[in-house]
Amino acid sequence: MKQLGDILSDIKDEDLRERLESLGRAIENDPRSDETSQSSQRQPAKIIQLPLWPEAKRGVPNSILRGALFAAIQGKTRTAMKREVLMSQQGIEIRFTGWKLDQSDLDVFEQAVHLARQHPLGTRCHFTGYGFLKSLGRPTGGDHHEWLKDALARLTSATVEITHRQFSYFGPLVYEGTRDESDDQHRYVLEINPKIMALYSAGWTAVDWETRQKLRRKPLALWLHGFYSSHAAPHPLKVETIHRLCGSRNKDIGGFKRDLGNAFKQLVKAEAIKHFEFKDELVFVDNIPSISQQRHLDRPKDG
Repeated sequence: MKQLGDILSDIKDEDLRERLESLGRAIENDPRSDETSQSSQRQPAKIIQLPLWPEAKRGVPNSILRGALFAAIQGKTRTAMKREVLMSQQGIEIRFTGWKLDQSDLDVFEQAVHLARQHPLGTRCHFTGYGFLKSLGRPTGGDHHEWLKDALARLTSATVEITHRQFSYFGPLVYEGTRDESDDQHRYVLEINPKIMALYSAGWTAVDWETRQKLRRKPLALWLHGFYSSHAAPHPLKVETIHRLCGSRNKDIGGFKRDLGNAFKQLVKAEAIKHFEFKDELVFVDNIPSISQQRHLDRPKDG
């Protein structure tokens, strides 16, 4: 086969030969020719995966645990919201659209991301409704399968807008899924939006699942457990501050303080905290830090 140079030398028309040579040099010197060849080679997709926390824990973004997104309420009191600003700790901003979420919804979210952590985000994870309910410590009768459907519907239809530090996320907490109801196992295929990784990048906590199960059906104690688990050495807080942060609907602050004392006693009994004390309107909590939190506390302080 003839090379380009041989072909050009065979051309008798000198003007045509010069123009073809000039065109060849232009093609060789055009940087886009390299880009074209490189783009033809498909680049591998970036794999995004949640942190691989232990089986006995549930990984939750701190921005979710430090505000009223999953409120300390009974589900029967939930209301619909439209881009409503929810109370949260300083440095975190939360807006919410959808039916108000409670601590039982947080159970479902925690278990869903726990299963998803074993797969790259954006891929599908498979589970049965029966197994999911068992993992939550719930019965597996028909009513409870309907409850799970309701909870997943709330999580997929709700839109959150969360900003924590320089990281922001807006979208549903659970992306989408399918359900096979051809048998009593209720097989699910669920997908978690990979962009939710932004919330984990801003900081997350490995919540002890066994302790959380001990506090089931105690919304305020569950909220306190998540909140204080996300702090290595919590500062004292006003009762009114906790009242706002947890999303309580109790309008009687005195009654809420009594409920708060009972909830803290439940945390002590479950060995989630060491001690708590009311001093005037402040609450002092002696936490039990995790291993990683203790390492953080043991680091030398600057200066």
